[in-house]
Amino acid sequence: MTNAFDDLLSQLRQRAKQRPAPDETIAPRTFADKAADRIAEVVGSWRFIVIQSALLLAWIVFNAISSDRVDPYPFILLNLLLSFQAAYTAPIIMMSQNRQADIDRQRAIEDYDINCKAELEIETLHQKIDLLREQEIAQLTAAVDRLTKMLEAKG
Repeated sequence: MTNAFDDLLSQLRQRAKQRPAPDETIAPRTFADKAADRIAEVVGSWRFIVIQSALLLAWIVFNAISSDRVDPYPFILLNLLLSFQAAYTAPIIMMSQNRQADIDRQRAIEDYDINCKAELEIETLHQKIDLLREQEIAQLTAAVDRLTKMLEAKG
């Protein structure tokens, strides 16, 4: 049974050696990956929300009270610009999320491998402790037998 554990443990160690370094799997690989991550980071921030809200408010106020209106009420151009922004940012954010999901999946596989290795090492330790206990019990039994024989010989 120990051979099976040792074989499995060596297989896990071999897989760990073949795996790329963590930085290689986590870092963006292409320009598109980097761009998607950066855009998702910017669009998903409070700073972006505050700036965009201020710009929208300024657009609405300017076009509602100014005589040089670019986009009069009901602000169709503003609606077009926001639709355009949403049409492009949603897929870019999804690309970034897909890449993050791949990274998370890779980390889960690595965690599973580590947990399997730890389980095997714990099983091996349990076997070794059981063997030591058996040896200790055998030694104690032998000592009790010797003492019993000594007491019988004296008595």
